[in-house]
Amino acid sequence: MKLVLTLLIFTAFLSGCKSTPPMYMYENYSESFYALKKESGHESDAQWQSSLESIVQKSNAKAVRVPPGIYANLGYIQLKSNNYPKAIEFFEQEKSIYPESSRFMENLIKKAKVKG
Repeated sequence: MKLVLTLLIFTAFLSGCKSTPPMYMYENYSESFYALKKESGHESDAQWQSSLESIVQKSNAKAVRVPPGIYANLGYIQLKSNNYPKAIEFFEQEKSIYPESSRFMENLIKKAKVKG
């Protein structure tokens, strides 16, 4: 009886140690955003865009959902460079993945359509 009880406790302990895969792949988002705010300019914008695109690629490769705000930030970068169709595309992607952002994304899409 003691052996069975010991095995059950040991099995419960080991099953509690199983790690779950991450929901999102944020990579170096914080560092790249900090660099953007610290030294704003074309070069830091390009580095931030590259960082965001890397997050999207790695998320897709690992079959995890792209973190919230990544497509919106990519859309914002495109909006700043007057690439309105691409900005709208990114805003639509953000809206489709995160429906709770629909109202905000719709406002950005309307502004991009007016400017474009």
